[in-house]
Parts: sequence; C-alpha cells; structure tokens
Amino acid sequence: MAKQDESATAALRSLPSVDALLKDAALENCASEMGRSVVVDSIRRTIDQVRALIVSKTAAELDEAAIRERIIAGVKQRLDAIAAPYYKRAINATGIILHTGLGRAVLPAKALRQIQEELSGYSVLQSDTGTGKRSKRDEAVEQLLKQLTGAEAATVVNNNAAATSIVLNTVADGKEVIVSRGQLVEIGGSFRLPDVMAFSGAKLVEVGATNKTHPRDYADAITEETAAILRVHPSNYKIQGFSSEVPLDELVEIAHSHELAMIDDVGAGALLDFSQFGFEPEPMLAESISEGADIVTASADKLIGASQGGIILGKAELVNAVRKNQFARIVRVGKLTLVTLEATLKLFLDESLALAEVPTLQMLRRDGCEIAKQAKRLASQLSKSTCDAEVTNIAGFSQMGSGSLPTQELATTLVAVRPEKISAESLAKRLRQYGTPIFARIHNDQVLIDPRTLLAGDDEIIVKALSAILGQAN
Repeated sequence: MAKQDESATAALRSLPSVDALLKDAALENCASEMGRSVVVDSIRRTIDQVRALIVSKTAAELDEAAIRERIIAGVKQRLDAIAAPYYKRAINATGIILHTGLGRAVLPAKALRQIQEELSGYSVLQSDTGTGKRSKRDEAVEQLLKQLTGAEAATVVNNNAAATSIVLNTVADGKEVIVSRGQLVEIGGSFRLPDVMAFSGAKLVEVGATNKTHPRDYADAITEETAAILRVHPSNYKIQGFSSEVPLDELVEIAHSHELAMIDDVGAGALLDFSQFGFEPEPMLAESISEGADIVTASADKLIGASQGGIILGKAELVNAVRKNQFARIVRVGKLTLVTLEATLKLFLDESLALAEVPTLQMLRRDGCEIAKQAKRLASQLSKSTCDAEVTNIAGFSQMGSGSLPTQELATTLVAVRPEKISAESLAKRLRQYGTPIFARIHNDQVLIDPRTLLAGDDEIIVKALSAILGQAN
C-alpha cells in the first residue's frame, strides 16, 4: 500500500506545468492557430483529468515521460474536438428526402452560390439603394411570392409554427377561432395546434367529429366573439375511410358571409402540382389564394426545398398587420434565410428549372431504374471491398419525410448489408461516427442503404467506410 502511495505521489510531482507544456512544438503551433487561451484551458483541463487518474490509482504507474505524452495527446484530442465543426456534412442513406435530423432540404446549388458570392461581406438587406433609406428586409422575397401565388402581399418568419402563431395573434388575440377536430394536429417536436393557439392568445373552438366535419358545424359555432376560421392541413397523417372535410371554397364562403377571416395553414407549401408525378393532390399556395383564403401559411423548407422558414401570404391589409405585430421582430429571419429563399423561389418561375435544380424535387422524381442501377453498382463495390458481410439488393420504399406527402411511399431499390462479426446496430453506430457521418436504416439485422438520397461522391465514401469498419470488426 505504501509503495502504491509513493508511486502516486511521485507521479503527481511529475505532472508538467502549463508553461512547460506550452513550449512543446506541437502545442505552440496550436496556440498560434487557435489562440493561446484556448490551448491553456485545454492543457489545464487535461492535467486535471490525468491528476484524477493518478489519484484513483488508474495511472499511478506512469513515469514522467509517459505522463507528459498522455497529457499532450489529451490536449490535442480536446483541441481537435473544438476545431471540428459540429454542424458538418453528413450522408443521408435513409431514403428520407426531408430528414429533419439531417437538416431537411438539400439546398439548390444556385442558393449556395448566391450565399458565397453575395454574403461574403456586407450585403443589401434592409436598405433602399435608390433612396438610401431603410426598406423591408423581405421585399425581394415578397415580390417573388406574389408572382408565384397571386397573393396581394407576403412576408417570411423563421418557421411555419411561428407563422401560424403570429397570424393567429394578429387576427384573433382574445377572440375565437373555429377549427375542425380532425385538424387538431401534433407534429414533430411536440408541436400541437391547441397549444400554439393558446400561446397566440386565440381561443380554440372545436367543431365536428374527428373523421367528419360539415359546413353546418362551422356556421353553428359562429358567435360575436369569433374572429376567424382556420383550416389546417394534417401534414403527417391522413384520415381515410368514412371521413370528410369541408372544402376551402365553402369555408371561405362561410367565413366571408359572417365577416370573418379565413386562415389556411397548408403545411408543406407546394408551388407545383404534385399530382402530375403520381402523388395525391397536395394543397398549393396559389390555389389557396385563388379560392379566397385571406391569409395562408406554409413551410419554406419542405416541398419548396429552401432553408427553414415560414411563409405568410394573403390580403395586403392582414399581411401588413402581421408585419406590425409586436412579435414580428422575435420571429423575423436573417440574411441567410432570405438569400436562400430568394434564389430557390426564382427557380420556380420556370417549373422545368425547379424540377431540374431543386434537389428535393430531383430526389422525389428519381427514376426507379436509375436507382436500381446505382444500388446494384454499390452492392457490387461493397462485395468486392469486404468479405465480412453479406451484401444484397432488396426492394423497399423511400419517404418524403417531415410531414410531407404522408402515407405516400416511393418505390426504391435498397442495398442490404448484413455484417458477420458485429451486429447491424453496431455497424450503423460506427457509420454514424465515421469521419463523414453516414446515416442508414436498420431492419431484420441488416443495415439498409437507399440510393435515392445519396449525393454525388457519397457512394465512394460509403464503400471506404464499410470496408474500414468491417475490416476492423471483431
């Protein structure tokens, strides 16, 4: 026992000082690149960690040279972790096109170029180049949305939940808003419409049944306290069978005959008719406007394929009132969102251009034969690079994700990897922790890779990753 205590005491005495470690050539370079204070903090934390190991007898046997080596290695590891970006590129092999955990929509190349070219320094955000005076920061986006949808006015906030909240607060704070029970949705992140409505200050009035709501249900619920009727697109689920909802044009007629506002939350925010691609009809922004909705809200990062944002369209009087709302500054967007949305919306001025250049639409419409060829090619490469797994192709389905095109699955061809020395769960975890994180699905003890959501160059990284991981597996 005495010898162990002496060993630990000797090890503690041999701990190098911060100044001594700063003179190490490798750490000197780190200090010049990352800043002295960052390196000093990392050294102190690592010394404390090693001191604790010595006291606990875990590292008491180390000599002075080994202790110094361990500290320097620990400092470098800390500094590497600090330097490495957390929000980095990942490979989406799940087949979920709008994967919320992976940033939803892949941005169009045009948007990325515009960010690089126009936002590398100062930029025109909220200044009129003619008068030099302050202007509306979303003016360019408003003009594009007006052109694409026929709306009188438009604005943008940070997401569709914010759009719904600020619209309800503007139109119906302290007043009643009528909603069908079948539309009281909960979507990702515990977003519940009743909670959002309560937060906005509006009073929820539920009408109809979960599966059926009739025009008379709305008409009978109108009182002197009613400010609006709200229609909500279910987004991430669909009621089928013995069910019905009141069409928007009939809701508009009921609302306007009682001098109420008609609010239409269309969710995913389609600017194209997706039925032309074989999907069930999805509410289009232009249709909501043409059918008479007074104000329409939608996401900018789902079927439009831009960055996260909430679009608000409609009558100029109401949109301007939203702009003047006390909460508008809280939910406003910055230049990155506006530039991305501007560049993406311009692609929709020509439908063929949007279909060719918006990654979300490209993935959605990928040819099944093209996907199958890529899946077979990838499976062949994997089979040649490793003998520690069974690699096959199987039929499967991709999904749009993020509450868009619910229940509509997209046929695809998957690459199924069944590892021999480790579990599928372990393989999937190691893929996620690879240099470029790779996210895949697990089913029946297989890791499934869907080519639909792979981008250029992803195949090569996947082959290298699986070859390295399975080669080290034991």
